[in-house]
Amino acid sequence: MLFLGPGSRCQSPQRKMRCPMVRKMIASMCQPWGEKTQETMGLLDVNIFFKHGKMNDISLWSLGEGQAPEDLDKPVDTPPLSSLLIERPQGGSITVGGDISFVAKVEAQDLLRKPTIKWFKGKWMDLASKTGKHLQLKETFDRRTKIHTFEMHIIKAKDNYAGNYRCEVTYKDKFDSCSFDLEVKELEQSQSVDIRSAFKRSSEGHEDAGDLDFSGLLKHREPKQDETPEVDVWEILKSARPDQYEKIAFEYGITDLRGLLKRLKKTKKEEKKSEAFAKKLDPAYQVDKGGKIRLVVDLADPTVELKWYKNGQEIRPTPKFIFEQKGTQRIMVINNCGLNDDAAYSVAAGEEKCTTELFVKELPVKITKEIEAVKTTVNERIELACEVSEEGAQVKWCKNGVEVPTGPRSRYRVKSEGLKHWLIIDDASKEDTGTFSLMASGGTSEAKVQVELKPLKIIQDLQDMTVLLGQPLKMHCEIFPGNVPGRWYRNGQLIQSNDRINILQRAKNHRLEIVNSTIHDAGDYTFVPEGYSQSLCAKVHIVDPPRVHLESLNFPDNTVTIVAGNKLRVEIPISGEPAPRVVWMKGERVILDSGHRVRAETFSDHTSLTIDIAEKEDTGNYKIVLQNEAGEAGASIKVKVVDIPDPPEVPLVTEVGGDWCSMTWEPPIYDGGSPILGYFIERKKKQSSRWMRLNFDLNKETTFEPKKMIEGVPYEVRVFAVNAIGVSKPSEPSKAFVPLAVTSEPTMLVVDDVTDTTVTMKWRPPDTIGAAGLDGYLVEYCIEGTDDWRVTNKELTEKTKYTITGLPPEAKILVRVRAINAAGASTPRTLQHSILVKEVIEPPKIRIPRHLKQTYTRKVGEAVNLVIPFMGKPRPKVSWLKEGQTVDPTQVTIRNTDCDSIIFIRKAERKHSGKYDMKVEVENHVDTAIVDIQIVDLPGPPQCVKIDEVWGGNVALDWTPPKDNGNAAITGYTIQKADKKTMEWYTCIEHYHRTCITITELVVGNEYYFRIYSENMVGLSEGATQTKDSALIVKEGMQLKNPEYIDHDFKEPPKFTQPLINTFAIAGYNATLNCSVRANPRPKVIWMKNKIAIIDDPRYRMFSNQGVCTLEIRKPSPYDGGMYSCKAINYLGDALVECKLEVKGGFTFSELMQRGVPLHLIDKYMSETKAVEQPEK
Repeated sequence: MLFLGPGSRCQSPQRKMRCPMVRKMIASMCQPWGEKTQETMGLLDVNIFFKHGKMNDISLWSLGEGQAPEDLDKPVDTPPLSSLLIERPQGGSITVGGDISFVAKVEAQDLLRKPTIKWFKGKWMDLASKTGKHLQLKETFDRRTKIHTFEMHIIKAKDNYAGNYRCEVTYKDKFDSCSFDLEVKELEQSQSVDIRSAFKRSSEGHEDAGDLDFSGLLKHREPKQDETPEVDVWEILKSARPDQYEKIAFEYGITDLRGLLKRLKKTKKEEKKSEAFAKKLDPAYQVDKGGKIRLVVDLADPTVELKWYKNGQEIRPTPKFIFEQKGTQRIMVINNCGLNDDAAYSVAAGEEKCTTELFVKELPVKITKEIEAVKTTVNERIELACEVSEEGAQVKWCKNGVEVPTGPRSRYRVKSEGLKHWLIIDDASKEDTGTFSLMASGGTSEAKVQVELKPLKIIQDLQDMTVLLGQPLKMHCEIFPGNVPGRWYRNGQLIQSNDRINILQRAKNHRLEIVNSTIHDAGDYTFVPEGYSQSLCAKVHIVDPPRVHLESLNFPDNTVTIVAGNKLRVEIPISGEPAPRVVWMKGERVILDSGHRVRAETFSDHTSLTIDIAEKEDTGNYKIVLQNEAGEAGASIKVKVVDIPDPPEVPLVTEVGGDWCSMTWEPPIYDGGSPILGYFIERKKKQSSRWMRLNFDLNKETTFEPKKMIEGVPYEVRVFAVNAIGVSKPSEPSKAFVPLAVTSEPTMLVVDDVTDTTVTMKWRPPDTIGAAGLDGYLVEYCIEGTDDWRVTNKELTEKTKYTITGLPPEAKILVRVRAINAAGASTPRTLQHSILVKEVIEPPKIRIPRHLKQTYTRKVGEAVNLVIPFMGKPRPKVSWLKEGQTVDPTQVTIRNTDCDSIIFIRKAERKHSGKYDMKVEVENHVDTAIVDIQIVDLPGPPQCVKIDEVWGGNVALDWTPPKDNGNAAITGYTIQKADKKTMEWYTCIEHYHRTCITITELVVGNEYYFRIYSENMVGLSEGATQTKDSALIVKEGMQLKNPEYIDHDFKEPPKFTQPLINTFAIAGYNATLNCSVRANPRPKVIWMKNKIAIIDDPRYRMFSNQGVCTLEIRKPSPYDGGMYSCKAINYLGDALVECKLEVKGGFTFSELMQRGVPLHLIDKYMSETKAVEQPEK
């Protein structure tokens, strides 16, 4: 923190320039000497400023931390200075309660906006926030002189208003500042006043507190009770260094440090007597530049070693620095002092040191020859010359008090040679008029320069012009003097250069060139030379022949298409200057603007043709004629009125099918002025009024086939024509027609029989007959190798079997059959191979049904009806035997046909059981088959049921099987018990296989009877065998001693007692696979197909009953064929059996015949099947 005071000096010039306050103050006071002078001003004696009215002296006290000697020579970054301020605020002094104003001015001629100004007190206090009744800030702007004036008014100043103030001005990247001091005079106060109370602020808490006092910005603190003993602060300050003043003031609560320093300045310090120096160096010395000075100290001890320092660097003896010694005096002589000798010097004697400062005074530069006034004209050269008293002196050229810019882009050039200095203006302008001055450190010289315009002489004036639109426009004039700029105006508006307009000036010639002239370029043109009241004028007239701009309409072939009934308005751009007269014509008829439905209108930039409701007659060519004084033009457009087409002609139905028909029609006579794009077709039932659209995509042709009609229902059709405008009205409906279809061809045509002269054919009815029904069949044949088809039945036959007679023996014929109805004959079904008219012997072959290959079982009383098909030609002879005996026709009815034999028993009895032998003979060919029939009945009751033993609650029973098993194996027994008291029978166990059993858990004290039923596949026997004796269960106390015996271990691993066998299955018929397994404990049974377990498959059913495992395959298909396996598992082991299942088609001879398979293919199929069956037998 630095403070200014009289009589004090900085310790070194570098330190002075590093102080911001001093640097700004010196910069503001050195403004007339230029930037270079400001940089070196720190080496000048401050008394120089007295001659310029700045101040008498400058002295600095350093109250902050001092700078180390090693940092003194480090470079300091100095911000660039600018010259925004043309008038700077000056410091002043007032008494308490007085008013004072500070003024700063900024020239705004080169500024685009107002600069920013800030007023500060001290280092950081912004006064903009302190305005009030004691401080006012004001800004004004003079438009004539273009100068901003900034004022700061202090009203009724107080003690604490004194201090250093600063004004800062900024504009974009420019900056300027100025520092000034305000001294507020106050009454003298005695030294006896308490220093701490005397220098405390008295304005805290009042309305003016903090206006200009930075301490008012601190937080309000409660006063503390000073419990410390009374201290004489004056004595502490007198003995302290200046850099400790601020610390001491803060320690003892002194806030008015400036007032304290002013008071301390008036107090004389008692100097301590030095032990090394009898006389120290003076605080400061001054010498003229080029002079010599002697620095003398008097030592108290002459033997002490002495060293001299300059800015902290030791000085060695040189011709410039000479050391002398006279008694106790030590002298350093500095010869030929220069500005670089302006520094801080010190001398060290032992531990003591004394310092001083040497100021080198530079003599002022005086002006020896004044500047002469100049009066000249524009574009002339101006030279202002002046002589000074010293070569190489720094001077400053100013214009109207403002420094003249002399940069590389400036119009001003500065030259110096010896004592002479020149300011040169090569091309003078009127703005150069003013007062030019040269400022040196010893004086100022001024002279007035007046630049006047030369008389204007018009060598070539502007000429009136008429230019065609779009042609270049060139205007030219020539004036004297040359190099006089000017401005061009059109109708009073300033013309600026752009891509279309070029403004050129070459010496005396001035040109205005417009590349492509437009209508807006017409008018009064004026050229005004800058600085002159005279002007040059001319008129420009732009003309343009009339033109019709049809290309902007983008109409193909200049044709406008409009739909009939709509409004048409065609706007055609036109151009021409002056505006042309427009005439519309259709043929020889002129269209007026007063027409009702068709009218023409003309505007400034276009003309229009309007047709309110377009009609077919409006189609035609329309002509446009334009005329003006520049010429004539014409064009024509074509108007085309389009409409929906007329309806097509009545459609004609040419062909009818079962659900379709074929129709055709003629296009409409008038297509509406637009090509026909296609047709829509509709149909309806004759009895209905609802039409249905048949195609949603346009039909391009004039034929169509409606489909998906109901056979036998009358229909009508109609047609719509479509063009780009829309859909026409429908045509008249066609004549009603009924769709009828012939039947499909007969099916399954096969040869039923062949003799030497006849062929019998069989077939099935057609799959599709239709609404027309089926009237009958027509059978035709032809000899192989010819196309002569002959009808065999003159009248239609309704049967599906027909015998062709009268055929030549051993001829080969082809046969075909047609189905006939009201719609006609169907497609013929032709036999694919020829038929040889010759009877053929076919060996007999019996086709035993699969279920008869095993024993055929029936219950007594049920009917037996067996059909055994066979083959053979001619008709085979069939005979039956039972057990080698002829079958009794009274017991068994046998009926034979050409293809099968039937055994029928109305009510079966057990005597009908046995093996029946079937024999089929055709001449010498024989085929036989055996049918095993088993008639079963209920079994008889068991024999000899007896009680073997009774012990505890157990009874052992034993019996023998029944004599009559009902012609079927006994499958089990049912045992029942009854209490003797009630004789109510209860079943103990069912389906028991053995002939001995032990009944347990009988009630002690009861007496029981037992009876047993036998069971076979038919059911339980009608009667039961009862025990003759009863079993009494003895009461407690009566114990039966059981014989001791060793229990038999019945546990065993799974073992299949009956394996699976390879099986053939017929597709569509259920098949079963059976096996039996024995194991204890009961095993888990798993069925697998191709080694994959069958789980939750609805096509399979699995049973397990008394160790018999069954797998039922429901309606198998060839896909179900494969390897099947059954696996039984318990904890003792497992067992596996496998078999192969093959699924055949399973078609019988009759089924193949019904399907129309040829006989040779049927024979081949049967042979293959028999070959497969023989290995099985």
